[in-house]
Amino acid sequence: MTSLVDKQIESAEKEWLDLWKKGPTRLRWDKVPLQVGDVAPDFELQDTSGNSVQLSDFWSNGPALILFWRHYGCSCGVDRANLLKDEYDDYIKLGASVVVIGQGEPERSLDYSQRNGIPCSVLCDPTFTVYEAFDLLEGKPSQIVYDAPDEYLKIDYETGAELQKSRHGTDGGLVDSPWQLPGEFVVDQKGIVRLAHRYQHCEDWPTPSVLIPAIKEANWEG
Repeated sequence: MTSLVDKQIESAEKEWLDLWKKGPTRLRWDKVPLQVGDVAPDFELQDTSGNSVQLSDFWSNGPALILFWRHYGCSCGVDRANLLKDEYDDYIKLGASVVVIGQGEPERSLDYSQRNGIPCSVLCDPTFTVYEAFDLLEGKPSQIVYDAPDEYLKIDYETGAELQKSRHGTDGGLVDSPWQLPGEFVVDQKGIVRLAHRYQHCEDWPTPSVLIPAIKEANWEG
């Protein structure tokens, strides 16, 4: 019997291929993006149990570190998860809440979180509403696919379809948006953005030497 997660993956694979064929569309801002000193957008999202959670709950008692994830088949996300596991206690000791926002539904997000040992809450934004509210752009193939043949850079449909087929059924299955770039934000207790780091490529995560001072500043200023 096909499980709910399998059905969600099948739908997410179709979305990936449709968006691959379409190509990236949000490559530049048409307004000044959310930046340091602005009020962070607040949303009600589902967690991996399907419960509704207010994003602002994560900064209600202290600073929050919000990590927007790449799609659940991206190796960059696995690498970021491994780094986060090593960094997590340092952020918690500073009084920060840490939360991941991903593209999957609750069931698929739970499966991904458990497989990769993500140490914090994961919230679900399958419509990209929160990604767009935090002004996270899409990337070109040169920002997403490294050391790839020209067919990937040219967004050749058949090449994308073959790549997806080759990864089907693996942890690296190609799902959701191929173009969405991640980001990481620090928000203080008043809901003010204190750090806005938008990835320029899919491995452009900030180091603890950037995040820790931002969290300390958020503690002082919040």
